[in-house]
Amino acid sequence: MLAAEVLQAARDRRVRIATAESCTGGLIAAALTEVPGSSDAFDRGFVTYSNAAKIQMLGITQAVLDDHGAVSEQIAAQMASGALRHSDAGIAVSVTGIAGPGGSEHKPEGRVCFGVAQPFGTVTHTVEFGAIGRHRVRAATVEHALQLLLDALTA
Repeated sequence: MLAAEVLQAARDRRVRIATAESCTGGLIAAALTEVPGSSDAFDRGFVTYSNAAKIQMLGITQAVLDDHGAVSEQIAAQMASGALRHSDAGIAVSVTGIAGPGGSEHKPEGRVCFGVAQPFGTVTHTVEFGAIGRHRVRAATVEHALQLLLDALTA
């Protein structure tokens, strides 16, 4: 189970994990806390579905929202670093995207931006899952976010 591997890697590194989630609505945190004993490696999760929540809870800046929109690597970076700053974690993952249905020509359904923050920096990237349906986009996002955490923790 990927979540169990992530938690063990965090224990091995002696860091705790935080999540900052928009399109997944807390599913990454749920996957991690589904594992018995996760409280020693999981610190907290921020579900910031609205832009106001992103600003209030994570310190996202209105200017970046205005310039790039909520579904952007810039916001994913601010979400991840905000989660790290507002927690006792040593690593944070963030996700913001369009699970569907919907989207636009410039921000299509299935686009998800990811961020991983650690004290030495933040990395981001975007995955185009495509119009595979809301449930499948969200599930794929959780899996990808857990893999990003595992890769960062074992690098």
